Amino acid sequence: MTTDNSVFDVRIDSLQGGSADLGQYRGQTVLVVNVASKCGLTPQYAGLERLHERYAAQGFTVLGVPCNQFMGQEPGTSEEIAEFCSATYGVTFPMTEKVEVNGDARHELYQRLVDTADGEGHTGDIRWNFEKFLIGPGGDVVARFSPQVEPESVEVVAAVEKSLA
Repeated sequence: MTTDNSVFDVRIDSLQGGSADLGQYRGQTVLVVNVASKCGLTPQYAGLERLHERYAAQGFTVLGVPCNQFMGQEPGTSEEIAEFCSATYGVTFPMTEKVEVNGDARHELYQRLVDTADGEGHTGDIRWNFEKFLIGPGGDVVARFSPQVEPESVEVVAAVEKSLA
């Protein structure tokens, strides 16, 4: 069941160009993560890729959303970002265009995500790169994780498995 605020109704360009309709993920579980190539948390790409590979056959994907709003840690072009992710971390999960996740130009996707509280009760603005939102098969946000929570942590894996069940 989808709500009127389903993230699956959002359109966003893919990193490779062209429009990506998030509706293609309807019925799947998606971990949306704002990513950056020059951040202390960038090694999380490896865990995100392993998580993606582990559950992809069960209807799960990671969706990387590059953002340059945190100390300019994602300065590259789309081509540079794609090359870095592939060459450095073997990323195979889909990536979107670079967007703003906070402020007046916040992308519609993040407008639909930020009201969800994480385990510490934080809602609102994205605090840093690698903040994670788990979207259930109906398009509802079912969990939010702070940037410091590792992709393969007990709480992320449990939330993914629960959503896939």
